[in-house]
Amino acid sequence: MKIIGPESYKLSYTPDMFSVRCGMGTPNFSGIGTSKLPKLYVVAIEGKPVYVGVTKQPMRNRLNFGWKAAGESGYYGYAWRREGSEATLDLWAQTDATDRNCLDLATVEAEVVYLIRQAGQWPAFQTEIHFHASNEIHRQVAAAVFARYRG
Repeated sequence: MKIIGPESYKLSYTPDMFSVRCGMGTPNFSGIGTSKLPKLYVVAIEGKPVYVGVTKQPMRNRLNFGWKAAGESGYYGYAWRREGSEATLDLWAQTDATDRNCLDLATVEAEVVYLIRQAGQWPAFQTEIHFHASNEIHRQVAAAVFARYRG
């Protein structure tokens, strides 16, 4: 698994809309954020991870979907958008992905959520997680991601 990142963005939001800026103050996504590479993303409020996700979409598209969802298909969008008004969004991408299902990153996603739980509690707004058999590389990548949020 070849992973690049993280790229960090600041989100300002209300329950109805969001704006994004990168660490350099640029008001938009770039790099990993605009790519169609499989991405692992972590949303943190006040430095504490509250949501871990995986997507192949550019991040603006994924966030728009999470903001506009109203439950028609059973998905109500990101619950964390109703908590606070600012968050950090960190992105990692897998550059050597060979499957369209993002199985490796979905496995890492579950491992990151597990590490967060081991450190105290499940991410506050994690609404579902899919578990897959992991190997050492999945656990190593998850540990590197999780290390960003340890204390």
